[in-house]
Amino acid sequence: MEDWFDMRVDPAQIAKERAKARELRRTNWWRAQIQKGVCHYCGGKFPPSELTMDHIVPLSRGGHSTKGNIVPCCKACNNGKKYTMPVDEILTELDREDPESMDAPAAAETGVEIELPDELMRELVGDLPPADDAVQDGSPDDPEQDV
Repeated sequence: MEDWFDMRVDPAQIAKERAKARELRRTNWWRAQIQKGVCHYCGGKFPPSELTMDHIVPLSRGGHSTKGNIVPCCKACNNGKKYTMPVDEILTELDREDPESMDAPAAAETGVEIELPDELMRELVGDLPPADDAVQDGSPDDPEQDV
């Protein structure tokens, strides 16, 4: 994976989160996690002493030291994961399956048009004419024509 991300997390914040992680290592909750002996990523069985603490969303990418963001994993998985997040792995896997899928073709090439709600279009491209002006009398989309 390319080193493309911008690391703008405050070093003081990272130090604070690392201190919280050290505190979590001393809790019964963490001991119970590693006693299971299962790596979160590969599912392999390991002695508790061989499992490491991993932040699913790395501290360097804005993650926090909370029970919901910390998992036990083997050293190989932790070293391989580095600073990636689950979404990075999903995108990498999709790209491996179909390299063309990551290059979104223009709507004109595919013949696919996406219709967005007026409110969203106004937010994206600016003000649009009111919906009543868009439909002209006598057009097939005119709901009053069938009456």
